[in-house]
Amino acid sequence: MNKIKFGTDGWRAIIAKDYTVENVRRVSEATADWILKNGGNSAVIGYDCRFAGKMFAETTAGVLASKGIKSILSDRFASTPMVSLATLKTNSTLGVVITASHNPPDYNGYKLKSSLGGPMIPAQIAEVEALIPDTASTPVMSVEQAQAEGLLEYMDLEQMYIDHVEANFDMDLIRNAGIKLAYDAMYGAGQSAVKRLLPDSVFLHCEVNPSFNGQAPEPIHRNLTELSNTIKNDPSIHAGLANDGDADRIGMYDENGNFVDSHRLLLLLLKYMKEYKKEDGKVVVTFSVTDKMKTLAEHYDLDFEVTKIGFKYIAEIMTHTDLLVGGEESGGLAVKGHIPERDGIWMGLLILEFMAKTGKSLTELLEEIYAIVGPFEYDRDDLHLAESKKQEIIEKCKAGSITSIGSYPIIGTQDIDGYRFILDEGKWVMIRPSGTEPVLRVYAQGSTHEEVRRILDATHTSLLN
Repeated sequence: MNKIKFGTDGWRAIIAKDYTVENVRRVSEATADWILKNGGNSAVIGYDCRFAGKMFAETTAGVLASKGIKSILSDRFASTPMVSLATLKTNSTLGVVITASHNPPDYNGYKLKSSLGGPMIPAQIAEVEALIPDTASTPVMSVEQAQAEGLLEYMDLEQMYIDHVEANFDMDLIRNAGIKLAYDAMYGAGQSAVKRLLPDSVFLHCEVNPSFNGQAPEPIHRNLTELSNTIKNDPSIHAGLANDGDADRIGMYDENGNFVDSHRLLLLLLKYMKEYKKEDGKVVVTFSVTDKMKTLAEHYDLDFEVTKIGFKYIAEIMTHTDLLVGGEESGGLAVKGHIPERDGIWMGLLILEFMAKTGKSLTELLEEIYAIVGPFEYDRDDLHLAESKKQEIIEKCKAGSITSIGSYPIIGTQDIDGYRFILDEGKWVMIRPSGTEPVLRVYAQGSTHEEVRRILDATHTSLLN
């Protein structure tokens, strides 16, 4: 049998190739053994809108039941944050989400959640991974038998989540503020909850379609042009919100149909949490996030930390530190007062609440941010290279032999996770290899779109020659 490895955010594989009932049984057996080794006896299990999610979730529950472990199984598709919240609220040992998040539709996956309501820390994931057998030997107890023996209970995780939202937000203020929202679920697990929370919104792709209409459900601009155009063509719409397949990531649009990326959302969340909600705490971001977050944290005299790329590093800090705002470039954001988890719906509601309380548009709120940290633009290119060329470039970075990017001299280097070359006047470029593909990711920041493009093009020329 093939070796099963957990990546940055769980195990993912192509359905019917490596993502099979047999392999889900193997991972579930290891999950059960980890629960028992750690003195636990329960798990929450959920699944998103991908193909056969319910079947894989029931397979997981059946394996756990055969080991004497009780499962609370979502009675319908659920977002990852719903499973994380339920794991915390039911005092379960861990949570399992059958999802491949933003991956293409032919993938499914298996995420593990801790009893604290967020991702299991890397050390715990490694322990589960080490327990995965070469072949599955634990039988899959039927749903009927598991229920009869008290080892399976169905629960409405979406209702639990909605109740939690209603208790923590001024939903009447948001609903009555005159903010018309366009919401794109990308055929994902956020569709039902947002319809219930904000029923007057304009809804796109809010139906179950396991193929996601052939597109990876990742909330980035190139995948959301229909949402952008919907806003541009309807002056009555004030903002756009999109979530990925399991609704833990976010993308947003302003009233003009312009994409508001994670960097700007993090800045907005920090301003709202500090100035309006009067909260304090540490600010933590991953290595590819704009350094404007550091500028704003210093403006508010808050502790600031940069981690390696991967939300799991932020989640681990959240388990022992008073974190105010944390996040990553790819749309995974977290705030104080919620579970230590990315949550695309929750973050969208916070931004809408910010707009409702101030009576200001996203454009106006961002202008206030730029007045503090300065204007900036940001972009990323993925260079598809031969593995040998990718490694050659990384060796040059390690050796310090890259001293300029085109006409831009390098005045400093950071290497927390990849290599960030500091240019002048708020400009920088970052190079990071993918750990799973022959891809080199190149990130850049500058004051204008045109400048960012020049930096990226100069980087390509410098690296590839």
